[in-house]
Amino acid sequence: MKRVVITGMGGVTALGDNWPDIECALHLKRNAVKRIDEWDFYQSLHTRLACPLPGFTQPAHYPRKKLRSMGPVSMYAVRASEMALADAGLATDASIADGRMGVAYGSSSGSVEPIRAFGKMLDTGLMGDVTSNSYVQMMPHTTAVNVGLFWDLKGRIVPTSCACASGSQAIGYAYETIAYGKQTMMLAGGAEELSGPAVAVFDTLYATSTRNDDPHLTPRPFDKARDGLVVGEGAATLVLEEYEHAVARGARIHAEIVGFGCNSDGAHMTQPTAETMALAMQLALSDAQLDANAIEYVNAHGTSTDLGDVAESRATAQVFGKRMPISSLKSYIGHTLGACGAIEAWWTIEMMKRNWFAPTLNLTDVDPACAPLDYIGGDGRRIDAEYVMSNNFAFGGVNTSLIFRRAA
Repeated sequence: MKRVVITGMGGVTALGDNWPDIECALHLKRNAVKRIDEWDFYQSLHTRLACPLPGFTQPAHYPRKKLRSMGPVSMYAVRASEMALADAGLATDASIADGRMGVAYGSSSGSVEPIRAFGKMLDTGLMGDVTSNSYVQMMPHTTAVNVGLFWDLKGRIVPTSCACASGSQAIGYAYETIAYGKQTMMLAGGAEELSGPAVAVFDTLYATSTRNDDPHLTPRPFDKARDGLVVGEGAATLVLEEYEHAVARGARIHAEIVGFGCNSDGAHMTQPTAETMALAMQLALSDAQLDANAIEYVNAHGTSTDLGDVAESRATAQVFGKRMPISSLKSYIGHTLGACGAIEAWWTIEMMKRNWFAPTLNLTDVDPACAPLDYIGGDGRRIDAEYVMSNNFAFGGVNTSLIFRRAA
């Protein structure tokens, strides 16, 4: 088995596209939730809240030929990957295009506008808005293939369109691909674009926050007064690399991936099961050959939904007991769906490097139905952690758990 390290990280989020700005917002305990007045158009939609990207613009140097196949979600994925490659010192390295680098990437779905075009075709019979690029912009693997095509990558492509586990599955499968010697390097991550339909998915389940006049007070993961999630958008990419290859080229190593667990509940489409969530964490620990006591912080999925927070907290307590420090980064940028596993992995690693972990915003009164854990509040927590875990759980009962080790 090969050792797998992370040599590049980058992303676009509602709190910024660089770690200094993001870290500043975390320390200021400022979230990115906004009221979206345009959603008044949707007559039966309950929520008006979201965490949009602040003024994302298409980079001027992107070739028009490569832009045609991209909707916003692919654009976010490509931009995050460009930043990660630059961070890894590989942006102009010819070796990434000789087959040694592959891509594992995901999103909940493709872009919305081409879906509208096909819907109009079905409704009216008119194909005026359907183009030769409509399908490739909306297909489930649009992020993975657009990232690969942008840099002419010839390694394997692993699409992970798996709702809220898309980003974390991509990182996990990329890790396994390198660990088993199938690729030397992988771009891995997740992306999501904001849209009314993406929000309606949760709104119809009464899972969205309706604190429409108090955006700063929501979401509230694990809090007794939580009333649902807030949807966000963005993307993050990690450059994964075989350890010896990274050392040989003198790469800076951010962290090492040492464990990955993935399973499914096999029970219900939208109601999570604590027992199988706990098993995913145990699978990651077993893969890392670690005892539970080695983990010193858990980044929670922490969506701020009634059933999800309870099940997740009980699963975490089952594995680690009430000692475990835990917080939810979704309290800052909402639920970025297919991107959340990648964004949260990036931020968790950055926090581990600095021995400081952000608190959960708006957590003032832990729901007694949630298991007793060491919920981080106040101004955050200084923890000198060698190993940390990041968890994500998706519709269909898809559970993922990643373990990162601090670079020596």
